Amino acid sequence: MNTVPQVLAVLDEVLASAAPGGRGALWRLAEQGRELDANVVRLPPGADVGEHQEDALDVFLVVLAGTGGLRTGTGDTLRLGPTAVVWLPRTARRALEAGPEGLTYLTVHRRRPGLAVTPAVPAPAHEGGEAPCMLDLVCPGCGRLSADRAPRFCSACGEPFPDHGGT
Repeated sequence: MNTVPQVLAVLDEVLASAAPGGRGALWRLAEQGRELDANVVRLPPGADVGEHQEDALDVFLVVLAGTGGLRTGTGDTLRLGPTAVVWLPRTARRALEAGPEGLTYLTVHRRRPGLAVTPAVPAPAHEGGEAPCMLDLVCPGCGRLSADRAPRFCSACGEPFPDHGGT
């Protein structure tokens, strides 16, 4: 683990070097031994991150560029613009939608422990069968397991999930 402070990114440079109209994570905190996760995420104009709920972590969100709306679980929509700072409490339902210029934001939250493969406990003989495969719920961008049954976008990094024909 590196214990020396360092500049990890210059966000103006990250934004300037990103492909125009691109979507998803433009930058991720990836240092070994960290206790935080952070991502810079871009949504193109009109794109959204569907309604979801993060049950384990509070998320800190800072709008870097563009505009958009944050729909809350109460049905209210908070208008977002550059330099808006938002606290997304754990268990709060929310959805993001990019405005006509798109929306680019930084999220920061406590790091989740990585997924681990552990030996399965044998099921009682009367229950039978295997546990369902959950690979379609693992984000292709950051590896986070989604709590949604049919996720469209990762609530942690904004990466779209592959389309499974509507299932």
